[in-house]
Amino acid sequence: MRPVIVQEFISLDGVMQAPDDASEFPGGGWQRQFIGDDHVRLMVEQMQEADALLLGRKTYEGFAAVWPSQHDDSGLAQRMNEMPKFVASTTLTHVTWNATLLRGDVARAVATLKELPGRELVLVGSRTLAHYLHQNDLVDEYRLWLHPIIVGAGKRLFDEGLNPALWNLFDVISTGEGVVVATYRRVPRH
Repeated sequence: MRPVIVQEFISLDGVMQAPDDASEFPGGGWQRQFIGDDHVRLMVEQMQEADALLLGRKTYEGFAAVWPSQHDDSGLAQRMNEMPKFVASTTLTHVTWNATLLRGDVARAVATLKELPGRELVLVGSRTLAHYLHQNDLVDEYRLWLHPIIVGAGKRLFDEGLNPALWNLFDVISTGEGVVVATYRRVPRH
């Protein structure tokens, strides 16, 4: 079974909104100052382990507008562009950039993707989809990139009302830029 990994960039106060987009809300663009060699190397390693991306509409549209024209020496742009994407949206009718639109029952579609042979399905950004998958018990792992900054406002990954769940700390890595990447895996239910 392929695991669903929710991989998010968050601030110390839990804000995930617009880590790279200064125009989205006041205080946006906070992540850029923490991107360095360690950050990029780790991101490339993690994307190489994944089979596909799971994206919500807004994240997909933002990524699809930028990534296809990106080129870099690290291999991240190439991996992002070649990797299959599955996009959950109730409004899109067409997707490009090596993407497949998930229609109808998204929980069932993701459960089916999990049953197929292969490696990780990684969700990045896509806050609404992350909440939806959590509520439908489809998240196997949280990979949280905790940045040493308090943003003070913005949308947070975990809101009130999410189903309670217990997670085990599986791994912790820190980058030279001061980012701590904590990986939590779901505690199996008995």
